[in-house]
Amino acid sequence: MEIERSVLLPYSVHDMFDLIEAAEHYPLFLPWCTGATILERSDGWVAARLEFSYLRLRFSFQTRNPKRRPDWLHVQLVEGPFKHFRGAWAFTPIGGQGCRVSFGLQFEIVEGLFDRLAAPAVDLVARAMVDAFVKRADATLTLLDPAQDAAHAAGQTRSNAAS
Repeated sequence: MEIERSVLLPYSVHDMFDLIEAAEHYPLFLPWCTGATILERSDGWVAARLEFSYLRLRFSFQTRNPKRRPDWLHVQLVEGPFKHFRGAWAFTPIGGQGCRVSFGLQFEIVEGLFDRLAAPAVDLVARAMVDAFVKRADATLTLLDPAQDAAHAAGQTRSNAAS
């Protein structure tokens, strides 16, 4: 299965990246997510175990996700009930007005009885993800102030030049 979504939001790429990267908070707002544990985190990647429950079906999986804040975060399966599972978040600033958040996911569940039960649940969860993140952003983030975003970008450019 493959899912692609993109939304325009009035928040900075930094805030949206941080919201999505903070998997430990997913059970607070992501439908059917019952547990989330950060296993390791660094500037270059984050590893997590996520647990989901939908009706009577429970499944969990572990990912190790390379990232470059605030541009992108890739989702790579380490273990779980999937033949393959790859995802990507991309964050693009939109001229001081906010950002575009794009999400793509490709997955295939291991064949057997579980796949007949799990495929609809995983598809439903994956399709609801972007909407859940938008609702969480609306509830927790501050609307982008173009002057503040320009100052942040200038500071970022200076610190990059100093590196």
